[in-house]
Amino acid sequence: MRAHSSATTASRIAVATEQERPGLGTLQAGLGVIAFSLTFPATAWGLEGFGPWSLVAVRSVLAAVIAGGALIAVGVPPRERSRAWGSVPLPARRHWFGLAVVAAGVVLGFPLLTTLALQTSTTAHAAVVVGLLPLTTALFSALRVGTRPSRTFWAAALAGAAAVLAFTVQQSGGALSTADLYLFAALLVCAAGYTEGGRLARVMPGWHVIGWALVLCLPLTVPVAAFALTREPVQLTAHSVTGLLWVAAGSQFLGLVVWYRGMAAIGIPKASQLQLAQPLLTLVWSVLLLGEHLPVAAPLTAAAVLVCIAVTQRARG
Repeated sequence: MRAHSSATTASRIAVATEQERPGLGTLQAGLGVIAFSLTFPATAWGLEGFGPWSLVAVRSVLAAVIAGGALIAVGVPPRERSRAWGSVPLPARRHWFGLAVVAAGVVLGFPLLTTLALQTSTTAHAAVVVGLLPLTTALFSALRVGTRPSRTFWAAALAGAAAVLAFTVQQSGGALSTADLYLFAALLVCAAGYTEGGRLARVMPGWHVIGWALVLCLPLTVPVAAFALTREPVQLTAHSVTGLLWVAAGSQFLGLVVWYRGMAAIGIPKASQLQLAQPLLTLVWSVLLLGEHLPVAAPLTAAAVLVCIAVTQRARG
């Protein structure tokens, strides 16, 4: 009984620590954004040697193996358990719906839709479209969690989204392609996953959120990976292997671990606005790693977005 109480207390302290250190929370969310900013270039590398379905399924399986190993090594506090699956206790039933939303949006939906888009879109173009994710996440947060940011916050968020949207329209000539439709769908499912994950991270350690979402997807991702690898060509190169390893370990697991911890500490709306910097970081990586041409409008968009980030971080939520 004492062991149960100690584990429960330790879990509560861990969650409280995430929520009571906003400076650390901002740093963690920022590290998550840096990790995410490398996702599109790494995906482009991965597509050099894998098909889109193979890349998405294999990255999810590899990330789940890492997450499962961490869950087994560290253990799960008794208050988060419901029943055991083998020797590993499953999360409490009250968390299953939220974990399913995280899995559908962050583990499966967003990676698949963006990977399909990157078959015909440049990483630079995809990055600026996904730059609308912060505003989308803030909207989902208002609807799902009941957050009520100030008018200043919304004005700055809308201004940042408008800057990103104007950049996108200017680069695409005003026409939406199939890749754009994939990207806009990715925005919706990812925002839902971020919001639900941020909500769960207030009642359980942030890394458990993405860890369990990845593990619970294994019954689907393992057979899909096995089937896709037999149907799509595979060419193992330095780029394709590096890209796969990064999207699996960096983007799919470690990046989301610090991201959800940051969201729990500073709130979903403010954390989401840090992602306004993500498309601009991705533009830099696309030039350095992929040799893509940097649009002339990028520095202006960068300045506008950084101002919006500063305003949203100071606005009361």
